[in-house]
Amino acid sequence: MKLNELTAQLAAGGCDQRLAQVYGSGPHDVGDARERLLTLLERYSTAFGDGDVGLYTAPGRTEMGGNHTDHQQGAVLAGSVTMDMIAAAGANGTNVCRILSEGFPEISVDLGNLEPNSQEFGTSESLVRGIARAITDRGYDVAGFNAVISSAVPGGSGLSSSAAYEILIGVILNHLTCGDGLSAAELAQIGQFSENNFFGKPSGLMDQMGCSLGGVAHLDFKDPGNPIIDPIPFDMEETGYALCIIDSGGDHADLTDDYTAIRNEMKDVAAYFGKDVLREVEPEDFWANFADARSATSDRAVLRATHFFEDHARVELQAEAIREGRFEDFLETVTASGISSQTQLENTYSPKKVLDQPVAVAISVAKHLLGGRGAVRVHGGGFAGTIQAYVPADAAEAFKEEIDKAIGADACHILRIRPIGGALITG
Repeated sequence: MKLNELTAQLAAGGCDQRLAQVYGSGPHDVGDARERLLTLLERYSTAFGDGDVGLYTAPGRTEMGGNHTDHQQGAVLAGSVTMDMIAAAGANGTNVCRILSEGFPEISVDLGNLEPNSQEFGTSESLVRGIARAITDRGYDVAGFNAVISSAVPGGSGLSSSAAYEILIGVILNHLTCGDGLSAAELAQIGQFSENNFFGKPSGLMDQMGCSLGGVAHLDFKDPGNPIIDPIPFDMEETGYALCIIDSGGDHADLTDDYTAIRNEMKDVAAYFGKDVLREVEPEDFWANFADARSATSDRAVLRATHFFEDHARVELQAEAIREGRFEDFLETVTASGISSQTQLENTYSPKKVLDQPVAVAISVAKHLLGGRGAVRVHGGGFAGTIQAYVPADAAEAFKEEIDKAIGADACHILRIRPIGGALITG
């Protein structure tokens, strides 16, 4: 659709029904989304002029179950959240992607070169290049586009801003060059491929799936190439609880070694049993040979393996509890998962900085404020990131106020699960 036509339609409320599907139908949801998108279109016009343009979205994700289980081909419970990344994008008739993200310089990616470059690791350019490469490997001809991007997913928030970016770029290319022929699951796999091979980060697949699918999904990665996807109908408001993500305020720099150590130590235990990942090891064999596995690896490695087996099994219980409307039972498993992460996975602080434990501090404050109600646990990778709390809805605003007072201004974000994943909004 022409930019001026889309702007007029959006301003007149002609897209409100679609906005309600994506963002919810609360008193401010549609209006806030409309204004945000109108601002984005104005920025697109300033940067790239008129022409055909569409509006796109990719949400952040929350890990509801399965902490560090996906990279061992285990199961997870993931949900898309209301914080999202949006883009206005249109084909530009060239072989170059020009992308202007709010707060950053414009980047330019020549699609004539789709090979990984170690000097480009860790950059947005590498992600775009990797996504384009994965799409061409599937038999599509990619082409250049112009885009402006705005994000409400804070970097380092544990809500997977990088995965949201990957899904957003994937959705744009899927719509503009693939006729929307790629599924949400394929876009997630494309995002992971790019992050692993072009960005240089050995991530699992949960982040991309959570951002791509929408709603809540029970994901089983026993066969990573063909993950089992089980969507679960879920309305957070019906539970009487609010979902809060709390930024612990820790320094996220220099944590790659800590994340890698979890993966490597789990794989060391798997290797003792002649397997590549822990999912291929039977829990009974692990316990029957525990002493020897401990001697062959380390105390921390077998503790982390123990966490995997327990948290992987816990995901099935969590999925059943949500599916059957037993939310209090779900909260019990969240608490158990949090204890396991803290005592067995050991990802609530970095061993390189034992005096700095912002995640553990945030958990302690949240537990105190909850007073035995709800549940709280480390969220995502851990070490210096975020925690997740399920807070009685009638106490959520007061909880946020006290968290912000104790941890830092705007540390607590009150979110909802949204039903729409990565998608074209309109255009």
